[in-house]
Amino acid sequence: MNLASQSGEAGCSQLLFANFNQDNTKLNLISILLGPSCHLSPTRSLAVGTKSGYKFFSLSSVDKLEQIYECTDTEDVCIVERLFSSSLVAIVSLKAPRKLKVCHFKKGTEICNYSYSNTILAVKLNRQRLIVCLEESLYIHNIRDMKVLHTIRETPPNPSGLCALSISNDNCYLAYPGSATIGEVQVFDTVNLRAANMIPAHDSPLAALAFDASGTKLATASEKGTVIRVFSIPEGQKLFEFRRGVKRCVSICSLAFSMEGLYLSASSNTETVHIFKLETQREKPQEEPTTWTGYFGKVLMASTTYLPAQVSEMFTQGRAFATVRLPFSGHKNICALAIIQKIPRLLVAAADGYLYLYNLDPQEGGECTLMKQHKLDGSAEPTNEILEQTAHDRPLVAQTYSAAVAKGRSYLEDQGAVGGAGVEDDINTLHLDEENEQPPLILETD
Repeated sequence: MNLASQSGEAGCSQLLFANFNQDNTKLNLISILLGPSCHLSPTRSLAVGTKSGYKFFSLSSVDKLEQIYECTDTEDVCIVERLFSSSLVAIVSLKAPRKLKVCHFKKGTEICNYSYSNTILAVKLNRQRLIVCLEESLYIHNIRDMKVLHTIRETPPNPSGLCALSISNDNCYLAYPGSATIGEVQVFDTVNLRAANMIPAHDSPLAALAFDASGTKLATASEKGTVIRVFSIPEGQKLFEFRRGVKRCVSICSLAFSMEGLYLSASSNTETVHIFKLETQREKPQEEPTTWTGYFGKVLMASTTYLPAQVSEMFTQGRAFATVRLPFSGHKNICALAIIQKIPRLLVAAADGYLYLYNLDPQEGGECTLMKQHKLDGSAEPTNEILEQTAHDRPLVAQTYSAAVAKGRSYLEDQGAVGGAGVEDDINTLHLDEENEQPPLILETD
């Protein structure tokens, strides 16, 4: 979530960027300076950036944010993306918006850097690819050696840098807008470097995209913001359709799947976050209605065959399984569904400078309970926000991911991105699957 254009009007004027890491187990947030997405398998963590640097906080507990890392030698970072639990981090600064730096943040060394022809709007990482999104082009790098493998040029204007990269090694797909006027989604196979499908998802231009952890489902929302759709990947078949609202159009801020792919959250510029459950309704045997209201309902459903498509769709679209009522509206935000202390939670990081943690009842749904809110600068918050745990605090098993990527060779290639080599030894010694780095050391930079 890039907040650079909103910083003057947001509640926390230093916050420039916020993002949850690839598997939604830790949170990456950055103020004028955001640190890498904390991706530490056994230790959930949060990165917060300010004008003077960035910090990492543990998210293993709802009650507090425990500082585990601090850096004060970087400024004005508008994009920070970390590769899972490794020390590899990609950084873009407002002071050099066309330059991407790839660093080993624990060693404090720069591995390489690339300069592009235009402002970098988004960077996405998985264990095979690094994607750099410009307004009218996309660069696909090999994460092992940072070579540019392919460039997608002359894409439709994409000023917000909207794109999504699957974290799956088996289904390593990239999704981005295929049109600036309607909601077409271009799906690209980043392993075989070829277009996989074009999905006509919405009538209006796209506003949000998100893959599930397996890379087999893609959630989409348009600028109108009333309908959320889920498609199979790469086939492009519509699997689910959810109605977020009817009365008003909204700006969808983020979409996020839970790790097992059963739940999908959608946040917007309103005070409500919707959580949908991705389950197919089992057909029940037809029963004759016993009341006039039941008879009327049966007639109404039968009549949908003769109604205009837009009207009949409203009767078949799913509704929210659970909702969250945020204490604000109008602030850009990003959400994630994660497991903290064996309980499913919805996490919302907002431009007002707070992280909100809600409980989600995986069986009953309904309105989620606010358990805690934390200031993103790490300062203490009054203790009256923490609520008693209730009967719906039911554990949900979380999936974890453990995969290895081979060591890199050389970090230099030119396909429209001008690269520069970094620290000599790091290129040959950097491991991208540093699971033994967890939990991270407490480091400080003078």
